[in-house]
Amino acid sequence: MTMVEFYFDLSSPWTYLAFHNIQPIIAENDAEIIWKPFLVGGVFNAVNQDVYAARENPDNRKFVHSFRVLKDWAKLAGLPMNFPSEHHPVKSVHGMRLCCALEEDQAALHKFATAAFAAYYGDQRNLDDRSVLITIANEVDLDGEALAARIQEQDVKDRLRANTEEAIARGAYGSPSIFVPFEDGERMYFGNDQLPLVNWAIKQGSI
Repeated sequence: MTMVEFYFDLSSPWTYLAFHNIQPIIAENDAEIIWKPFLVGGVFNAVNQDVYAARENPDNRKFVHSFRVLKDWAKLAGLPMNFPSEHHPVKSVHGMRLCCALEEDQAALHKFATAAFAAYYGDQRNLDDRSVLITIANEVDLDGEALAARIQEQDVKDRLRANTEEAIARGAYGSPSIFVPFEDGERMYFGNDQLPLVNWAIKQGSI
């Protein structure tokens, strides 16, 4: 069975789309996916600072066009995309630490991430607000207070840092970064647009 690794940050709208759109691909190919929380801001700081300059120029043609296409992709996927909100760009460190606290329980992590994406991109709720994170966790039958407490624990902080550094070392420059194993190494794919390549890679060369 092919093991696909999906590094993600809740603050990325393209990741929201890819998170949903990759799941039918995984099911179709009888593959397995490992959700890997990381901090995309840490990736940008290390290897892709150009993204900050693009955000500072509201007339950047590529940036303006990407927002328009983002809404089209959301319609195609049947997902709400009430973005950007007043909380954009959201600080995601607390949300991603909470995801790291759940990483060993992939089913729980998937459940929380699904709800968190919907809360931010559908309902425009602030993922940097501890009380919002607690509420989202409680809404999917997780212990929000206990998970919020874990956000400040050193092992969770270390895990988020380690996942981020691991992704950078493997070639990541943004979210989502998707890795598919091959006999001669691995292939990395980036973003929602490259999911057809992920599908092809699983079918063609994966182990």
